[in-house]
Amino acid sequence: MGVDPRQVLAGVLTVTMFVMLGNMIKRDHFDSVQTAVHETTKASEHVHASGTKQAEGLWKDEGLALKPCWDKPVLEEADEPQGYVTFSLTNGPEYHISQISDAVVVARYLRAIIVLPDIRGSKTSDKRNFEDVYDVEKFITSLDGVVKVVKSQPAKLSARNLAVVKVPNRVSEEYIAENIEPVFRSKGNIRLATYFPSVNMKKKKEKSKTDSIGCLAMFGTLEPQTEVREVVDSLVNRLRTLSRKSNGQFVAVDLRLDILEKKGCHKNSGSKSCYGPHDIAQFLKKIGYDKDTTVYVTETRWDSSLDNLKEFFPKTYTKESIMPMDKKDKFLGSETSEYEKVIDFYICSESDVFVPAISGLFYANVAGKRIASGKTQIVVPASIPGSSASSGDFISHYVSKKNHFAYSCFC
Repeated sequence: MGVDPRQVLAGVLTVTMFVMLGNMIKRDHFDSVQTAVHETTKASEHVHASGTKQAEGLWKDEGLALKPCWDKPVLEEADEPQGYVTFSLTNGPEYHISQISDAVVVARYLRAIIVLPDIRGSKTSDKRNFEDVYDVEKFITSLDGVVKVVKSQPAKLSARNLAVVKVPNRVSEEYIAENIEPVFRSKGNIRLATYFPSVNMKKKKEKSKTDSIGCLAMFGTLEPQTEVREVVDSLVNRLRTLSRKSNGQFVAVDLRLDILEKKGCHKNSGSKSCYGPHDIAQFLKKIGYDKDTTVYVTETRWDSSLDNLKEFFPKTYTKESIMPMDKKDKFLGSETSEYEKVIDFYICSESDVFVPAISGLFYANVAGKRIASGKTQIVVPASIPGSSASSGDFISHYVSKKNHFAYSCFC
């Protein structure tokens, strides 16, 4: 009896199908019918038996660090500084960057001497020296020839001969000329009080004369002092060690529960200004991050509300859970939270992915540091209908539109 060719073909196809299926099972790797598996240059993205799939671009290649493209203005010998500008750093490193920038711009315009600032918290008793947190020599050296800096306030200065002047963040030459210079010429010395009518860090349509000074002050002056730097490095290395399954890569989420509470995020989940732990868990899952992803959150100590995030991502950590024991007393046990804020700022600046759960200056200034170093994977949360989405659709506008002030400073 003859053999039907169609039966032979069907038999071959059946055997081939089972061989392919066996190989797929052996690899523990299932391709979705609707979506293909992509590979990044750093690591393969796997589809696990659970069906979870990391989307293309989750661990985007780091771009090259940009180079400063500002000119360093130098004071001429004839421009001898006259008078002093004093100020304090307040509210955390994201504010410090802006306060330093405005002070340098003002002092340069006035040809004044900057007195090294102190650092103050929300309480009157919360006060630190600049060198407790930042590298003093780096700060002074970086401004050499631009403005003169002295380490301490001269004895002749007192509250009586210091006029307090309010300065809007990202102060303009016009504002200085109209509102600050007359007071400085009259009093001889001033104390700046920066306020923030906006936290917008978008670059301006037209470059101003102060841009180069602002760029230098914002991106070239502040570095953590040695011990703080070592603590940041140790935490980043610890997070990378915990992230073996993702080639040492981790996600940092700015998720401070006290700020979320103030913004009413728990009551108004999914608002445009902030997202709670459960929202972040859902968001990260929907854009493709799997349960093995290491997540760092800026909340210092564990809070029960973070259980919602840990349920989805078991490898979720706070500073307290990964900081070396011999460093906890100094950096987590102090009466002020200045160290904690600085540590968070630099970890978020150096993580492989940054997710700002809270809008504001922390997000804006972390974005600036990341853009400068080529770490442009900044994913902004949003409510996602359906079961999945691409992480590329949520890249920060600061990056996708290149509209951050950093793009005026680096090229």
